[in-house]
Amino acid sequence: MELFRIKKDIPFMRHALVFNIISFVTFALAVFFLATRGLNLSVEFTGGTLVEVNYEQAADLEKVRGALAQAGYSDFAVQNFGSSRDVLIRLPLKSGSAEEASGEQGMARQGEQVMAALEAGAPGANLRRVEFVGPQVGKELAENGALALMVVIVGIMIYLAFRFEWRFSVSAIVANLHDVVIILGFFAFFQWEFSLSVLAAVLAVLGYSVNESVVVFDRVRETFKKVRGMSTPQVLDHAITRTISRTVITHGSTQIMVLSMLIFGGETLYYFSLALTIGICFGIYSSVLVASPLVMWLGVSREQFVKPPKAKDPNVTEDGACV
Repeated sequence: MELFRIKKDIPFMRHALVFNIISFVTFALAVFFLATRGLNLSVEFTGGTLVEVNYEQAADLEKVRGALAQAGYSDFAVQNFGSSRDVLIRLPLKSGSAEEASGEQGMARQGEQVMAALEAGAPGANLRRVEFVGPQVGKELAENGALALMVVIVGIMIYLAFRFEWRFSVSAIVANLHDVVIILGFFAFFQWEFSLSVLAAVLAVLGYSVNESVVVFDRVRETFKKVRGMSTPQVLDHAITRTISRTVITHGSTQIMVLSMLIFGGETLYYFSLALTIGICFGIYSSVLVASPLVMWLGVSREQFVKPPKAKDPNVTEDGACV
């Protein structure tokens, strides 16, 4: 299915160096912000208190947030949990209060304070449970998240190495890491909250971006096998141009859905959809304008996909008989 067809190949590779300089500068800025500002980790990673409350009717999350803010709480997270009547409140761990908050008296006191704040600004809540998430749990989550990221990267490299050729594998991973680091750079620069849902979005972007790279690489391999007389830059330009319509359809449809979550999904889905939005935009850029030039510079050629014809033995006739 195609919305349009471009008859003349667009010379992307002619400007490959410019595209990669822009990409390198963006990547370097992201690394700089990660190193200097760091990520604003959520309660799941830093530790804190989880308070679950229940309303008889659908809860108004904006009133709940307003009540907590009025009571002096900051950096908290409020979201529905299970149903529209159940609300989960995450409160960050205050400095030096880990032992106090983890005790039964500390958790009971925290629950009473939250219920008092809700009674004043969002009445009708019933306390279900209060749990303490310690920093050790947060550390394990961070380590497991990093491990999941590494497993995904290694799996993609192995898949592409078997499916195509090692040059494609290296190029795709560099492009995908480019997307991940830039997403993290945005969250570090603006100090947006980095939660488990954002980590899930980063992992989703990895798979989404590599899918676009595979489509382009598959067209490159097909062009090398079917068309002769084209240089490597011309083959890459042809492959990218022929997949533009497909890119517009798939990425446009996905972006519409993600923007719907971003605008109408509320605070619960806001940072998740924001990470996906950034990842999709840079995923298109990296798959086309970062991975493809890297493949060209690594020396991909037609000979790697088309086996040369066997030399004809002069002592053997056409019917196979020896002379």
